[in-house]
Amino acid sequence: MSLHDFFFVEHVLVFPRQKTWDPYKLLGVDHDASEEEINSARNFLLQQYAGYEENEEAIEGAYDKIMMKSYSHRKKSKINLKRKLIKQVEESPSWVKSLLGHFEVPSMDVVSKRFALFGFIAGWSIATSAETGPTFQLALALVSCIYFLNDKMKNLARASATGLVSTCIIRVLPWPLSVAHI
Repeated sequence: MSLHDFFFVEHVLVFPRQKTWDPYKLLGVDHDASEEEINSARNFLLQQYAGYEENEEAIEGAYDKIMMKSYSHRKKSKINLKRKLIKQVEESPSWVKSLLGHFEVPSMDVVSKRFALFGFIAGWSIATSAETGPTFQLALALVSCIYFLNDKMKNLARASATGLVSTCIIRVLPWPLSVAHI
């Protein structure tokens, strides 16, 4: 160290909030500050207190903590969509709860089986619609309907009767009400 350096040390501002634990207080922003405000505060403080490594580390550390907290909050909110829906149902009126109590969400195995079967029926209908007409597709849809109803009801006779009645109702309905206008 030279004699000049000893007597003429440059004045470097020391960051006054360097020992603050709250990253928001350290950057001087509110807890509900936007990402743009946080970034502006960080850049301003880095320019104001440049030249001293501990200042820069404290400012960057606070910025990183806030950004990681924001990132993890956004990540959790995407994952917890099911919890939000459950919470909304729990906070809904009693008549909505009783109405939803009559419905059951099928497992992914059941959904994938049904999706595959009805995808096959749709593909078959498109491929052969001009050749044979809708008779085979209607029969295939009826059989699959009875299969899935039997899986749910555990009674083949009741499932068959329900499937046949629903097929007849669809056949009788006028065009705007019937999706399967055959």
